[in-house]
Amino acid sequence: MTLLRTLWAISLGLAYATGASAQTLYFSAIPDEDETALVARFSKVAEYLEAELGVDVEYLPVKDYPAAVTAFRNDQVQLAWFGGLTGVQARLLTPGARAIAQGTEDQSFVTYFIAHESTGLTEGEAFPDAARDMTFTFGARTSTSGRLMPDHFIREETGEAPEEFFSRVGFSGDHSQTLRLVASGAYQVGALNFAVWDQAVAEGAPEVETARIIWRTPSYPDYNWTIRGDLNDRFGEGFADRVQAALVGMTDPDLLASFPREGFVPASNEDYAPIEEVARALDLLE
Repeated sequence: MTLLRTLWAISLGLAYATGASAQTLYFSAIPDEDETALVARFSKVAEYLEAELGVDVEYLPVKDYPAAVTAFRNDQVQLAWFGGLTGVQARLLTPGARAIAQGTEDQSFVTYFIAHESTGLTEGEAFPDAARDMTFTFGARTSTSGRLMPDHFIREETGEAPEEFFSRVGFSGDHSQTLRLVASGAYQVGALNFAVWDQAVAEGAPEVETARIIWRTPSYPDYNWTIRGDLNDRFGEGFADRVQAALVGMTDPDLLASFPREGFVPASNEDYAPIEEVARALDLLE
């Protein structure tokens, strides 16, 4: 083997070892909905980013929320669509990483508490104290809108941990499953992000016939696009800013509807200081 071929083989091996190549931008996302919905959503995003950035872009699906953080930390992906908490976790584990964009709705995100119709609970401005001793499900264990903030507000409003206020507490795994479990009566009450509920209503999903909103939390910052800090070294000076511009410049209604978001705006790590504060108080950060 010539020296040139040897050097090429070594460089190729290093690229595979880090999970990335100089030619391809890999990205992932927390699996907050069904896998089929995620693949449809992010395949479109990959095509859009390829056209805007002039590099190959590939979506890498992951099995759960912790796997998304691990893939980012291990450089298997260089860009990720995180929730508020997973974004904080990923940035703390990856020096130089930064939040670059968030949905317009993510500046003031909310969680809906929903209940099965058989509970007799109805929507009100005050926290639903009548849900005491009922069964309750969060979403994924590290979901911002499905666990972290609902947990925080339950404690704030009742002075009790969720396990003390409710008779039984579970974790569904994602927002869509929370909706199904409450709609079926498997759990009497659950917490999910407002966007999943609103989309289910817009699509006429059967689950909204037997489940109803009973409380809406105060707002907080949530989902964000986070990027590794070494991309300019790989793709050229200013590349990270170009990725940010491409995301903020996403205007295709069909593409935005798949999130669903009205659009994206610039974001920074400082925007998620409140999430980090709550996560530390609940001992959810390493």
